[in-house]
Amino acid sequence: MKPWMIVLALWLPLAAMADEAKPLAEDPVTEQRMIGLSENLRCLVCQNESLAGSRADLAQDLRQEIREQIRAGKSDKEVVDYLTQRYGDFVLYKPPVKPLTWLLWFGPFALLIGAVAGLYAYIKRRGNRPVDAPLSAEEKKRVEALLGNNGNKS
Repeated sequence: MKPWMIVLALWLPLAAMADEAKPLAEDPVTEQRMIGLSENLRCLVCQNESLAGSRADLAQDLRQEIREQIRAGKSDKEVVDYLTQRYGDFVLYKPPVKPLTWLLWFGPFALLIGAVAGLYAYIKRRGNRPVDAPLSAEEKKRVEALLGNNGNKS
């Protein structure tokens, strides 16, 4: 008998004992709401991950806090407002447009417009340079005189 067959025969009883995966929470509806909310919230530790995808301890605590808020009967908006009040607009992936976040929303466009204006000014200045005219016969003689024999091609 081959070794892989022995390993397979040993694993078959374990497969027979396997059970269906249990839900992560007692209430699947609460868990679905928590996941839906946490996908639109930013992890305060990772900063580039959603709260749903983060494995940081703070993210786990915040997900638990969201579950408790949902169990307390709060609406999704109330839960998000609570987290925003506690942690600021940074916790939101899409912060609201208000005077405190104008730079966040419009700063990239202002930088782009400034870069395009600077490029335009640079190209315009560069295009206004005087064109080098060919030397006249008198100027050629003067250059040859200053350079001596080094200016001759022969």
